[in-house]
Amino acid sequence: MAHGGPRGQLLGADGQEVQPEALMQELSCCRVLWGRPKVFLLQACRGGNRDAGVGPTALPWYWSWLRAPPSVPSHADVLQIYAEAQGSSCRGAPQGRSDQADILTVYSAAEGYVAYRDDKGSDFIQTLVEVLRANPGRDLLELLTEVNRRVCEQDVLGPDCNELRKACLEIRSSLRRRLCLQ
Repeated sequence: MAHGGPRGQLLGADGQEVQPEALMQELSCCRVLWGRPKVFLLQACRGGNRDAGVGPTALPWYWSWLRAPPSVPSHADVLQIYAEAQGSSCRGAPQGRSDQADILTVYSAAEGYVAYRDDKGSDFIQTLVEVLRANPGRDLLELLTEVNRRVCEQDVLGPDCNELRKACLEIRSSLRRRLCLQ
């Protein structure tokens, strides 16, 4: 979690701005991580736009959520990551290796939009935890699609107004193999 700026940059605790792509590039160049999946979950604003949504709202969900909000884990769950790969160990740079390969990035908001969270946390992270717990061992991209579906269906009460808003994840993948969490 971080504050995001109007051009998608992340604002650090030290007040410095950094583009998420710079962090990803830094880790992609790390020899130890060559050929290994790198997953970035970014809960930060990427601009100032707010999505009012279209069509009927999901108010029944909103009121049921207020009565019984999703549970938030009290401690970090440790997930063992494995990739369905044949010989996934990496001894030096793979021939024809791309710095952009094997990266999965999930943004909590589309480019140019705000990311919502409140004192109960982030709908994105809470929904992700629910889906991962209910579906251990399944392909992460399939699960993220389900997370996005649920997040898109939710109505969010923005902190700056009393109007309901919508959120939609942005998922970018250059994974070369299925990635499962167990």
